[in-house]
Amino acid sequence: MKQTRSTIITCAITGSIHTPSMSPYLPVSEEETVKQAVGAAQAGAAVLHLHVRDPNTGKPSADPELFLRVVKKIEAQTDAVLSITTGGSAKMSVEERLEAPTLIGPELCSLNLGTMNFALHSMAEKPREWKHDWEKPFLTSTKDGFFKNTFNDMERIIKDLDARFGTRFEFEAYDVGHLYSLAHLVDRGIVTSKPFVQFVMGILGGIGADADSLMLMKDTATRLFGNDIEWSALPGGRAQMPLCTMAAVMGGNIRVGLEDNLWLGPGELAQTNAQQVRKIASILAELHQPIASAAEARQRLGIRAGS
Repeated sequence: MKQTRSTIITCAITGSIHTPSMSPYLPVSEEETVKQAVGAAQAGAAVLHLHVRDPNTGKPSADPELFLRVVKKIEAQTDAVLSITTGGSAKMSVEERLEAPTLIGPELCSLNLGTMNFALHSMAEKPREWKHDWEKPFLTSTKDGFFKNTFNDMERIIKDLDARFGTRFEFEAYDVGHLYSLAHLVDRGIVTSKPFVQFVMGILGGIGADADSLMLMKDTATRLFGNDIEWSALPGGRAQMPLCTMAAVMGGNIRVGLEDNLWLGPGELAQTNAQQVRKIASILAELHQPIASAAEARQRLGIRAGS
């Protein structure tokens, strides 16, 4: 009998989408981010996807020194793979987004596969008491903005980080066309290793978070890159647990975390990232689906020793 392939769980700790007024549990400070990241790793996450925030306002930050402190503290407490964002926020320039990765020299980075409408404005329409004056304008401005990730930007990030540090990438595909963009980068020899593709589902401006969309992304990726591709599902909001379960059953990997979804279940805010990791790990255990260790994740993602 063929052994079931283990599932790599990624946990995205805080991100740059949600704002502090949406949940009191969203990590903001350096200490909160570190504590929640370590807790997620202990709960079963092999990969930790990291952003940082201004500790006073909770606004997404590109501060490379803050990133470095957070990374060093997490590394001292867990062997999880640390995936540093190169996306940061749609409000940041590519230069700002690269400051932390070029200081840290990470083994894994996220990389967004195309310029897109990254629309969060509907999140500002829900009545709420705002803790900070930046939050609502930050969200509403996305109705008339876009997230810049040109081919030149992508090539620059890949070539720089791979050549200098041997960094591997979590390629974030928000729609089917992004998979063809990745295929172009592979065909041109810009991407030289087996891709690790993250299907980002549920952002307004990208593909929806539903079962048909997941099947379409998987089928397209398989056709373009082959059956042995490493792929992962990142469903936002309420679709997180159902589609992560579906992806794991299909042989894929999964991503959870407060960056993508603030809730544990209907009407119940997740109080920690670890709660979401434990929930999906429990579901996978019921399905007799093994969970990958950090060492397994490094081997399968082609992360070089010492990177």
